[in-house]
Amino acid sequence: MSEPEPTANDAETNAEADALVAEAEARIEALRAARERQDTVESRIDDTGEEAVVDAADAYRKALRLLDNYEESASGTGDFQAYVEFQDRFLGLVEELPASVPAHDAFEAAAERMDRRRLSEDHFESAREDLEPAAEYVDLLDRREDAKEALSKARRDAKLRRRDLDEEIESRAETLAFADVDLDAPVETLRDPIEAYNDAATADFESFYESAPMSAVVAFLERAESFPLVEYRSPPRDLREFVADSPDAAEPIPTLLDYAEYSGSKLDHYAADPAALQTSVAVHRTYLERLSADPLTVPLPPPSAGTLRRFAGEAISLLGRFAAEETIAQLRAVRDLTRRDDYETLRLVARAHEELDEAERERLQSGAAAAELERLRDARDRLATALSDAESGRRGD
Repeated sequence: MSEPEPTANDAETNAEADALVAEAEARIEALRAARERQDTVESRIDDTGEEAVVDAADAYRKALRLLDNYEESASGTGDFQAYVEFQDRFLGLVEELPASVPAHDAFEAAAERMDRRRLSEDHFESAREDLEPAAEYVDLLDRREDAKEALSKARRDAKLRRRDLDEEIESRAETLAFADVDLDAPVETLRDPIEAYNDAATADFESFYESAPMSAVVAFLERAESFPLVEYRSPPRDLREFVADSPDAAEPIPTLLDYAEYSGSKLDHYAADPAALQTSVAVHRTYLERLSADPLTVPLPPPSAGTLRRFAGEAISLLGRFAAEETIAQLRAVRDLTRRDDYETLRLVARAHEELDEAERERLQSGAAAAELERLRDARDRLATALSDAESGRRGD
């Protein structure tokens, strides 16, 4: 049998996979480069010795700071006290340096240059040049800090890309679960009873909402708070108080919403407590208008057998407040579907019909979806390995 011709959907999905793989490769290369950069500078420091490098850098910074701070006051015919203070501090700094400090000769050369009766600005500038060999050790420490920051950023970027790959892999793996599904299986065995029940529950709730007293609807909503799988929003506190205290709560919700639009003088003729109606009902118009049967309906595709059975038990308890016996019987019939041996199979078929378009089904059947998933998993694994190497201090291969 010949393979299906590539479609526009194939090209788009391939492009998405290509982009993700390319991003992963870029992050792997960035990790390796940052790790190598840090290893190089760490190796240079290790060759000299951590303590020696730090001592040389510290001495260079102190010497340079002294030169900058005293250049104006201790040179020429300036402040004699400043000159004496500078000589004491600068020459003392160099004398206290161990001979093992790197670039020790540079410090001695600078000290010798500054050990004279009178100092000029040229002497200060020349001393800075004498100290240049020691600047290398400051540079080494600065480069190490930069390398650490670059590696830290490369790790953060790689972790973000790994997360993106994980999410894409999870999504595609879920889709691949449909590869062996028999799309011709009788999914209507589930769909038809669920749709019939949903239609009946919707009609019964609409009738209840339009004709029952507001107090009855709010009592229903308060009762629903005990059933977590039937997800109605709890009624606001002031609506509860209105229902408890106002005789106007005997009217249906649509009627009260109409009253809330009346002017004050007109409302006086219809409401026993106009002020309470305006402050409690009108301000919650959006909440009241959005009430529907949706939390009582069963989605398509339906949930797992256990979840559907628990939901049905909760919904039946609530439906008993307003729904017809026939509607409750329809929900029991839906619940009984979960006892079928092929329930999970039919549920998976229903998901496939709901979630896959024709192009995606072709990609599953051709094997293209499985191949792309394997590419993404390989990219994710290589990125994870590069991250592990970077974090453990080993260079990537």
